[in-house]
Amino acid sequence: MNNYSLEEQIKLWFAEDIADGDHSTLSCIPADAVGTSQLIIKEDGIVAGIEMAKIVFRMFDPDLVMEQFLHDGDHVKKGDIAFRVTGKTQSLLQTERLMLNIMQRMSGIATRTADYVSRISDTSARLLDTRKTTPGLRMLEKMAVAIGGGCNHRMGLYDMIMLKDNHVDFAGGIENAIDKARNYCKEKGKDLKIEIEVRNFEELDRVLKHGGVDRIMLDNFTPENTAKAVEIINHCFETESSGGITLDTLHDYAVTGVDFISVGALTHSVKSLDMSFKAIK
Repeated sequence: MNNYSLEEQIKLWFAEDIADGDHSTLSCIPADAVGTSQLIIKEDGIVAGIEMAKIVFRMFDPDLVMEQFLHDGDHVKKGDIAFRVTGKTQSLLQTERLMLNIMQRMSGIATRTADYVSRISDTSARLLDTRKTTPGLRMLEKMAVAIGGGCNHRMGLYDMIMLKDNHVDFAGGIENAIDKARNYCKEKGKDLKIEIEVRNFEELDRVLKHGGVDRIMLDNFTPENTAKAVEIINHCFETESSGGITLDTLHDYAVTGVDFISVGALTHSVKSLDMSFKAIK
């Protein structure tokens, strides 16, 4: 998402929230009133979204001034102050919820990601996110994963070819799916990595014999079978574990020698980090 499309999204979010006016604020706050609010962290974690908050404030009211104390990726504790913002009180009130929604969501994802990353820090495995994101928020959620120390997988359907079980089944088999993908890239002049999902050792054997891919995803393999598969692949292709991997089982997969571990839970069911934006009286 470039800056233009990001700003277009923010405009839509403001329109969704404010519509024909924030009547609560307009009814009781004079237009010329000035104040200061501060962002208070209410639980321990990793803060993310401060740079996004700057864009939200700037787009709504360029005269708002932020005094920043923390940065994206910082470890925070309950009671920490991330920043203070001074300007028109009406602007502070009307930007409050959108800014908080973004920052709480991003900070929750960054906090969860950092927890997962810490569990495999003694291995060479890298933690990946997935496309299991909130529509309209994918770029922000993937940004939060990176802030938390994880790695971004493909951003969408356009920047990598991933041949999953349905692609393979509809294409008429592993070999057909790979050949069609390679021919497509050649015909369209696309320089895209190709990843294929395998569900068992029979499918893995077919991929190894056929070749033509960059990465093999081991879907729903046990840690024991993952270790066996990694040994069989023997660094001929990148390897990725996926499917039902939890915080408790993450390290078991990481020590198998697999290159990547993808976890949808980083983004699809995360708890937001609690924080508030309060007026300084």
